[in-house]
Parts: sequence; structure tokens; C-alpha cells
Amino acid sequence: MNDLDNYITQRKIKDAKFSDGYDEGYQAFKIGSVLRQLRESSSLTQEQLAKKLHTKKSAVSRIENHAEDIRLSTLEKFANVLGKRLEVSIK
Repeated sequence: MNDLDNYITQRKIKDAKFSDGYDEGYQAFKIGSVLRQLRESSSLTQEQLAKKLHTKKSAVSRIENHAEDIRLSTLEKFANVLGKRLEVSIK
């Protein structure tokens, strides 16, 4: 376990509020991070992607940095523009 994982584990034990919101917040962060990586691997700037999505650069930035309330239809558009297919699973 690395230092960050150790810190998170200890913080969850000591702070119930942190623990309650951590998993949900982490999933939103992970989605945004994956979307940013896909965009970057396609060699697109946020502005270029925004034009393809018919939206503004600020909307792409918001999706990449605050993906907690993103619609499935938006994820699907994002994926399609990047030549990917959206798959959803429940575990």
C-alpha cells in the first residue's frame, strides 16, 4: 500500500463524513480523468473537442473536472466524438 492509499484508509477510519463521500467523489473524479485521457490520446484540445460536441470549452472542462452529474447521453456523445463506444456496467 502506498502513502496515499494508507492516508485514505486512515482518514476513512477517523472521519465518517470523509468516508461517506469518498467513494462517490472518487468515481466522479475517475470518470473525468478517463475522459481527459481519451481526449488527450486523441490529440485534441478542450476547444477542439468542444467544437466537435457543439458546445463551449468551459463545458468540456467542467465535464473533465466535475463529472459527478454527467448524463449518460453526454458521455455517449463524448465517446462517439473520440471514436469510442460507451459501455455501462453495474458491479
